Amino acid sequence: MKKLLIYTVLIFAAVSCTDELTDLNENPKKPAQVSYQTLFSNAQLGLTDAVTSSNVNSNIFRLIVQHWTQTTYLDETRYNLSTRNIPQNFWHALYRDVLQDLHESKRLLQADQSVTDAAMKANELAMIEVMEVYTWSVLMLTFGDIPYTAALDINNIRPVYVDDATVFNDLITRLDAAITSLDASSGGFESADLIYGGNVENWVRFANSLKLKLGMTIADADPAKAATIVTAAAPNVFQSNEDNAVFEYSTIPPNTNPIWVDLVQSKRQDFVAANRIVNVMDSLSDPRIDNFFTIDDDVSDGDYSGGRPGFGNSYFTFSRVDTAITEENFPGLLLDYSEVEFYLAEAAARGFAVGGTAAEHYNNAITASILYWGGTEEEAAAYVAQPTVNYLTAGGDFREKIGTQKWLALYNRGFDAWTEWRRLDYPKLTKANRAVTDIPLRFTYPVSEQNLNTPNYNQAASAIGSDVVTTKLFWDKL
Repeated sequence: MKKLLIYTVLIFAAVSCTDELTDLNENPKKPAQVSYQTLFSNAQLGLTDAVTSSNVNSNIFRLIVQHWTQTTYLDETRYNLSTRNIPQNFWHALYRDVLQDLHESKRLLQADQSVTDAAMKANELAMIEVMEVYTWSVLMLTFGDIPYTAALDINNIRPVYVDDATVFNDLITRLDAAITSLDASSGGFESADLIYGGNVENWVRFANSLKLKLGMTIADADPAKAATIVTAAAPNVFQSNEDNAVFEYSTIPPNTNPIWVDLVQSKRQDFVAANRIVNVMDSLSDPRIDNFFTIDDDVSDGDYSGGRPGFGNSYFTFSRVDTAITEENFPGLLLDYSEVEFYLAEAAARGFAVGGTAAEHYNNAITASILYWGGTEEEAAAYVAQPTVNYLTAGGDFREKIGTQKWLALYNRGFDAWTEWRRLDYPKLTKANRAVTDIPLRFTYPVSEQNLNTPNYNQAASAIGSDVVTTKLFWDKL
């Protein structure tokens, strides 16, 4: 009997020990299943980080459009995309960290029987869809043909590429369906929505503003289709800066402004203002210059000056990124009212029925940008009254007028500035000193695609004309 009791105790001890050892393999801070709300929030953060970052390993758009330039390490200013695998890092961030999270969020939401409010569920699915459309559009506008229909199937390691024009058309269809599904009488996501807090009316405006943006993207490639898309969206787009799609970063890592991470936390001195933007702003007495850049340390050269792209530039000689932009909680922007008004100005100039004149929308766009950056109505009125800025007297056609002012207004939004520069072809930029290529019109496909998805990569490279940075995409006609 005594032996039996000892044996029983040992069994219980072994079981207890096994349970304790098993528990050691469970991370209480990493749950086995994440909620669909958390995945949605994480995707919003991942998308904003990807397009806001100044990390030279993934986002060099500010350098390409000559808003910033480098001091010592010059590869990225000279358009060397391969040394740091820049296209691959940008690609993976959007597919893996954004689209996969949105895809899984949608799957979990659709399967969640506890969500019994049908209208709220429809709103949340539509919000996920809008975020997916935005993300897919960034990939399409960056690379051209992309893995799309089968890209998020984890069992398919070699997804086919889909023609970029086909992707575009499907994105419009999906966006229209999402807009129709949004019901402002119900809610959705609430605090898990880090952009609008679940406000459905704001999502309706955001979705329509994104539709306007995509419609104007094809204005040169297919003016009739562009006009149809744009005129349908125009009545329901952003009406003021209050509608902006803003991501409010935190002062607490890891949810901080990535520019702060890149420049302040890492103590980097890699970037100064580029001379191209400083010279334009100086010549126009632009009131935003003190919001964009710091005053020179050496004021004998003038209040503001910029380094030359592709040359070694002293960090302490030229104007640098304004300190407000490098704060931990400086917000990220996905789309804003100024951008919307510039699209409407261009649409009016092209004869699309969007209401108002090109000059009115142009003035609204510039004013919205100046106000966003902390300027006043008086400063905006004085700025647009200058003959070199005024829409009726400034030199050039609508492309030059709108393109130049939009390039300024999209400061700190390098990806969108790059897209609009490619589309409108203004301002005229000169490639950097000792550039390895002409100014990129697209990113080349990732090395991982070349090595792991070779047949489909080869087909895509052939279909777009060649996997080089100077290949124009289907919407870039001029």
